[in-house]
Amino acid sequence: MTKIKRALISVSDKEGIVDFAKGLEELGIEIISTGGTARLLQEAKVKVKLISEVTNFPEILDGRVKTLHPLIFGGILARSDNPLHQEQLATQQIEPISLVVVNLYPFQKTVSKEGVKLEEAIENIDIGGPSLLRAAAKNYQDVAVVINPQDYSVILEELKKNNREISLDTKKKLAVKVFEHTSFYDGIIAQYLRKNLTRDLISSPRTLNLLGEKVLDLRYGENPHQSASFYKEIFVEEANLGDAIQLSGKELSFNNLVDLGAVLEIVKDFQEPTVVFVKHTNPCGLASASTIEEAYQKAYQGDPLSSYGSIIGLNRRVGTKLADLINETPFVEAVLAPDFEDEALNILRLKKNRRLIKVGDLENRDAQIKDIKKIPGGFLVQDKDIKKISVEDLKVMTKRKPNKDELEELLFAWKVVKQVKSNAIVLTKNKQTVGIGAGQMSRVDAVKIAVIKSEGRSKGSYLASDAFFPFRDGVDEAAKAGITAIIQPGGSKRDKEVIEAANEHNLAMVFTGVRCFKH
Repeated sequence: MTKIKRALISVSDKEGIVDFAKGLEELGIEIISTGGTARLLQEAKVKVKLISEVTNFPEILDGRVKTLHPLIFGGILARSDNPLHQEQLATQQIEPISLVVVNLYPFQKTVSKEGVKLEEAIENIDIGGPSLLRAAAKNYQDVAVVINPQDYSVILEELKKNNREISLDTKKKLAVKVFEHTSFYDGIIAQYLRKNLTRDLISSPRTLNLLGEKVLDLRYGENPHQSASFYKEIFVEEANLGDAIQLSGKELSFNNLVDLGAVLEIVKDFQEPTVVFVKHTNPCGLASASTIEEAYQKAYQGDPLSSYGSIIGLNRRVGTKLADLINETPFVEAVLAPDFEDEALNILRLKKNRRLIKVGDLENRDAQIKDIKKIPGGFLVQDKDIKKISVEDLKVMTKRKPNKDELEELLFAWKVVKQVKSNAIVLTKNKQTVGIGAGQMSRVDAVKIAVIKSEGRSKGSYLASDAFFPFRDGVDEAAKAGITAIIQPGGSKRDKEVIEAANEHNLAMVFTGVRCFKH
């Protein structure tokens, strides 16, 4: 254990520091400090030695250089069990520092402010602080380092209990906290500067830092035997779950959050009033209409059986009429929307366990946000699939040409199918899903399942396929079910056969030239 005789305190976040310093002073520990921290402690009648008194060198460059000096870093980095280190300390008249209490300039808080200038952000990049922390953490055998104000009381208690000594076990834990924090701090700076200095939109930087702050520990993961936590991504400039507000209901589960993520990405894709019911990340009912209430009724009618226990997403504010409709729906796990009227909240809160999630404005889309998937031993990083397909992008491949209304319906079906797990087939009619075949190993089976789920409503419907038809059998099944038109990427070596099948059945078929797999 290390007996603490001398402490360096330099903090940006002053929470609790006066009481902590007074506790150190009462234990007979000498305190050296810098700038604003020193002034605060002196005003509180804590005896403090200024850094400049130790180094015989003033703080310079508007405080950019304060602690960067051999008399400070030598005192922190010297090993007590190294005779050469101890000899050099004596020769250079350097006194050891056995406790370092530092937290950093609030870079993340600064750059999160609206309208912050680059110059202000740059001045909030801490230099001396991370250097002090890393030096102390590197020499954890001899130096205790405290970065979190929440640890002050624990450290004081241990110092009092153990005659000014801190155990090696405690110092190890403190050191790990430091490197976790400084790596996160540097990652935030790198991400901000990449965006604001270089305007670098490269989708695959040489190294990848995943930056996240823990929001909460979850009761369990996908299954009860798995532990799990939710981390908020940094610098997301569009509606997201990390910044969402839960307005009511019991705590969110791992699976709730996964489904809510799917719901949010779906409703962002539609401009008309749109409602989606999601189960296991797949939409089971989705519809657009002139009003959000009509869209809700159509989405529910898309598959009432599968909608039981689903999560609902809406791209409009929830009012009282819609709240009444939701309350009439059997067992809704959660409702996600940009906002809720106060009276609508009162209605929806009648069912106490149902989660109500407010995500704010859905309009902004950040093209720089990447889609990241974890695989054993690594990460896969790709652009998010936010590509929009318009009528001008479509290529008519059949003798029967779809009219304007049919093209709009096909584009609606395409927006839905891109949100369904592959292999995916979606049937729609009047901007309402009537059958969905999701996650199948063969495309023809996805068609058959979508037809089965339609319960006879496939006649006169429109079919979207997330990838090309490898054989004509899927088109033949569609024709048997009364489907009138198909939208698909094209690109199969058997496209000619598939198009011939569509012509035989007098189906219209258009190619997007773009695949929309979702794994």
